[in-house]
Amino acid sequence: MSDIEIRDLYKIFGPDAAHHVDAVKAGLGKTELNERHNHVLGLQDINLTIPEGRITVIMGLSGSGKSTLIRHINGLIRPTAGQVLYDGGDVVTMSRDQLREFRRRKTAMVFQKFALLPHRTVLRNTTYGLDIRGLDRPEAERRARHWIERVGLKGYEEYYPKQLSGGMQQRVGLARALTNDAEILLMDEAFSALDPLIRVDMQGILLELQAELRKTVIFITHDLDEALRLGDKIAILRDGAMEQIGTGQQIVLSPANSYVAEFVREVNRGRIIEAATVAGPVPDGAALPPFRVKARSKLDLVARRMTREGVSSAQVCDVSGKVIGVIDLPGILDAMVNPADAATEAET
Repeated sequence: MSDIEIRDLYKIFGPDAAHHVDAVKAGLGKTELNERHNHVLGLQDINLTIPEGRITVIMGLSGSGKSTLIRHINGLIRPTAGQVLYDGGDVVTMSRDQLREFRRRKTAMVFQKFALLPHRTVLRNTTYGLDIRGLDRPEAERRARHWIERVGLKGYEEYYPKQLSGGMQQRVGLARALTNDAEILLMDEAFSALDPLIRVDMQGILLELQAELRKTVIFITHDLDEALRLGDKIAILRDGAMEQIGTGQQIVLSPANSYVAEFVREVNRGRIIEAATVAGPVPDGAALPPFRVKARSKLDLVARRMTREGVSSAQVCDVSGKVIGVIDLPGILDAMVNPADAATEAET
């Protein structure tokens, strides 16, 4: 596997798109392009590194260009200009046959509307990608049964999609993608059609599987809470342009502009900020508090644990167990109420 590198990507929709790229690069905006030339600016100067083995969330409101962007990664949409680089090749310059192989072996997609074949059972829907690749039936079914069980649908192999709830259908879609054993998992608003509780459950399943599989996941959503829960890295789009790229903490604590600030205004910061972000230095010569918390633990969880244990301060330890700082309840509350202070800590 390798990172996916999106470089200088532009997409203009219209019969003479290439003719207008230079004007867009020179500053012609989306509204002007449409009014003057009857062309639509889909993506503008997108530069994004999607790290291998991590979940990158691309979020934005309807019309922001997020679904357009994800379809460039597997070549379903060709850009007007730019590159999509992966494993030494450029998806943009691939031939039809190369693209077909790339989609079959390197990528798998999970759709918002499930995209299951109604005449196929759960098992046969799950083997679909392997059937196309010509894998023999016993091996395809063995792999499919494994992933059907992993997503919690064992016993439903011979059911048809119409016999399943929406959440169960989406589990089939996820099992189908995992059965294909692709390196890149593309998820376009995959959980948006689900009820809130089922949606949270599916997010948990994805995170559990990702902890084991370490796929390169590109997840599209318009929901900030979902982005913050899932994303190792978050990219925010507006009108086809990139507004900010960063971790959940960076975006919540240091929004790049007023648009992003409005997005994150109502976020519960205690669920985003990590203990390490607001930990103070280890005091010289002073005894350390006996209570310990993990560096990446979220502040709301740390505060609940400390309150339950009746302690007011704690050591903050990294993954190796090394003490990297100390934290106390007043500092936690201050960081949750005054995000600017936490942002300063995050930058240092």
